[in-house]
Amino acid sequence: MKTIGLIGGMSWESSVEYYRIINSMIHAKLGGVHSAKSVMYSVDFAEVEELQRQNRWEQATQLMIDAARRVEAGGADFVVICTNTMHKMADEVQQSIHIPLLHIADATGVQVQSCGIRRVGLLGTNFTMEGEFYKGRLEQKFGLAVLVPPAEERAIVHRVIYEELVVGVIKETSHNHYRTIIDGLVCAGAEGIILGCTEIGLLVKSSDSPVPLFDTTQIHAEAAVEYALHE
Repeated sequence: MKTIGLIGGMSWESSVEYYRIINSMIHAKLGGVHSAKSVMYSVDFAEVEELQRQNRWEQATQLMIDAARRVEAGGADFVVICTNTMHKMADEVQQSIHIPLLHIADATGVQVQSCGIRRVGLLGTNFTMEGEFYKGRLEQKFGLAVLVPPAEERAIVHRVIYEELVVGVIKETSHNHYRTIIDGLVCAGAEGIILGCTEIGLLVKSSDSPVPLFDTTQIHAEAAVEYALHE
């Protein structure tokens, strides 16, 4: 079994889910008292959020490189960044370490393709919904048509993530907002919806959507397990 290197804390609410899913899957696959070999370095999300808000991406990149080097030094065989948004600097992180980085968009793209879906809606932070680092990767590498909500709805999705979900607050009003936004993407032609923020799965469930949901936390954690167990 390979040792999984987890960069967490963005937020810790979703990092807990990564840890739970990974260890539950290892136990299900190997039985007995097996659990995952892992190393986690957890950042202070307040520092990360401030850098994002101030558009200081160079400093944020250095923070992520430092975290990746720490998990590598701790014995990790590969790196998993436990958040979608901070894959904005995934290429720079990969270039700065000597072990593979398991990209969340790649794991998600494979899952979407396997379902025969070509047009998919994307929910996440504004950085993820509007940046080419994620949407463009899905389009160019996997041939997907990626739809995002209009600007006003993107603002709602972003606000709920940063003001509620990252601190574990679940509100029915926000739940209803998300359901309405999902319905709008489906009406626009989305055949599936990517929950492109690792906290959204805390709020939205499969019963909230008329089309398949792709929870990136679940998908990424499962991909980490498969990679860890692959000979």
